[in-house]
Amino acid sequence: MAQVVDFSDVSTNGLESSPVAAALAGLRANEARYFTNKYDHEFTVEPADEAVEVVEWVTRILAEEREIVIASRPLEATGFVAGGIRFAYVFYESGLSINVMYGLEPGSKRAVGFKLSEGMEVPDELATRFKFAKQRSKLAGTIRGSFFVIKGEY
Repeated sequence: MAQVVDFSDVSTNGLESSPVAAALAGLRANEARYFTNKYDHEFTVEPADEAVEVVEWVTRILAEEREIVIASRPLEATGFVAGGIRFAYVFYESGLSINVMYGLEPGSKRAVGFKLSEGMEVPDELATRFKFAKQRSKLAGTIRGSFFVIKGEY
């Protein structure tokens, strides 16, 4: 069942099995605030086993673009279109958040972003491939992030 992410009252609902549940909840709330402010979009998530298409789409892009397989279990996911861009988010038990930004117009920007919750280690499958920059968030603490540009069609 889908739940609206409230960035005013951050909840770990759906993320309890993560060892960094509070930080991951803050990261999720940070994304909800961004989409509310930028696109006036209500950010909702559902359990990953109910958002199979979204998880499979993100998994396929990672595998085909960079041969990346995420070891951690997906907990929640969401997919939607806002501002002419198809977005997908998967939140993993390890504290990792992966988002896909896929512009729908030919030639538009398309990328995969990785965000690491405060307190988690860089996953082995990403550690040697990406450098992570830090940013501060009132909701999520210190977020470390990286990305790559999507070259294929999905």
